[in-house]
Amino acid sequence: MILHFYTHNFKICSGYFGLLLLCITAFSSFAQTPQRPNIIFIFSDDHAYQGIGAYGNKIVKTPHIDRIAREGALLTNNLVTNSICGPSRATLLTGKYSHTNGYKRNDNTRFDTNQTLLSETLRKSGYQTAWIGKMHLNSLPAGFDYWKVLPGQGNYYNPDFIGQPNDTTRHTGYVSDLITQFSTEWLAKRDNSKPFFLIVGHKATHREWLPDLQDLGAYDNVNFPLPANFYDDYKGRSAALAQDMTIDKTMRLKQDLKVDLDYEKDGTYNRFNTEQKKIFKAYYDKITKEYTDKKLTGKALIEWKYQRYLRDYFSVANSLDRNIGKLLEYLDQSGLAKNTVVIYASDQGFYLGEHGWFDKRFIYEESLKTPFVIRYPGVIKPGIKVSDLILNIDWAPTVLNIAGAKTPTDMQGKSFLPLLKGTQTAQIPWRKEAYYHYYEFPQPHHVYPHFGLRTSRYKLAYFYGGADSWELFDLQKDPTEVANIYGAKGTEKLTADLKGKLKILMTEYKDEEALKILASAKK
Repeated sequence: MILHFYTHNFKICSGYFGLLLLCITAFSSFAQTPQRPNIIFIFSDDHAYQGIGAYGNKIVKTPHIDRIAREGALLTNNLVTNSICGPSRATLLTGKYSHTNGYKRNDNTRFDTNQTLLSETLRKSGYQTAWIGKMHLNSLPAGFDYWKVLPGQGNYYNPDFIGQPNDTTRHTGYVSDLITQFSTEWLAKRDNSKPFFLIVGHKATHREWLPDLQDLGAYDNVNFPLPANFYDDYKGRSAALAQDMTIDKTMRLKQDLKVDLDYEKDGTYNRFNTEQKKIFKAYYDKITKEYTDKKLTGKALIEWKYQRYLRDYFSVANSLDRNIGKLLEYLDQSGLAKNTVVIYASDQGFYLGEHGWFDKRFIYEESLKTPFVIRYPGVIKPGIKVSDLILNIDWAPTVLNIAGAKTPTDMQGKSFLPLLKGTQTAQIPWRKEAYYHYYEFPQPHHVYPHFGLRTSRYKLAYFYGGADSWELFDLQKDPTEVANIYGAKGTEKLTADLKGKLKILMTEYKDEEALKILASAKK
């Protein structure tokens, strides 16, 4: 029937020379391969999975992130390989561990853009590429056709952006809104003849948590419950005891909680315009008065700080989710939604009072796990959950797989698209253990460097550089990770097995530094 259609119509066209070219063009469209999908990777900063509705939080409102999860897939064990901002971004771009891509810490290291990059690989395969928003890698974007990025950490209000080729311009407004504005402007002006890959890098929810004016006080009527291990005594965990990231002692009243701010001398607030400062100051003057009037001490003060922390944190998260909604709406209205993969992830997890902490770094669950939801219309079945151990080294290979591009041989991760599609087979087994290595010490939070592995049930970690201690947790019996059972009677075989697997992973990923430390580690 198809052959008859082609033959019949070709005869018609041959009789009308003026229509011949049009017919040939129409016929050729039948032979084209399916259109490759566009890909948007929305990448936030320090956004905790346990602070998202789709991950079970019943208090906070994240309707637009929840929508992506509802219309696509939610990863319940998406783990990072080094829980800190810059290194996680480097892993997204390279598909490699920190010891391999050269970016281990948030310091003055300049990200090596000469290595194999996700962006350049996509560009060579025919994608138009862009990075807009926070990058935080001490280098300008490489492999991107377009960029407009924040310098360093960036600012929440009236931030500077670096555009091409290297001009820095200050823009009036709130950072989440501006990032969305610049993203949709680029989408509207892009080269429509190519599929696109866009990274939308949000600053939210990074410290010091300055909410948008419209979100000030959004959670002031909420009394957040204390985590079960909020008053953790760190018994049997010397590295946890030695850290400097508690809400009690580390969180600052002025800079973090905005008590008695100096709006003239603090550079963060010098960039506010008159109207912004008036509204912002009026709100936090009331917070200062509340703090002064209460005259709190001891546990009452710690818990007041905890409430203020979460109220600001989740108010900032409001702007993040709202702007994700704006971007989704743009895709709907422009007709792009049906052929655009949308991914939302954070650079790592974050502590929202668990263990009495804020920040990240430790191999413990709240910072090891990070949110990851993905919508791929027509390919990923809506509403599925994937519980396999997925690492951020897998993000780049998966994006390349979605784009129909080959994964470079030096990338250490592998595509989990088969898991999302439900086509993973026993003949091609997925990993059963995940490897982790953290480096940054002693500043800023005195978290000892450590490496370890996580299985579906157990976690083994070794802290070095002065801590020199092992930790072992049974996540099934001890999900809050307060009972270190390393050395306990009856764990000998389990410990030996996990240490053996840890060495195998170090060897597989060529972490020579870790192998040397392991060889001389305290037993």
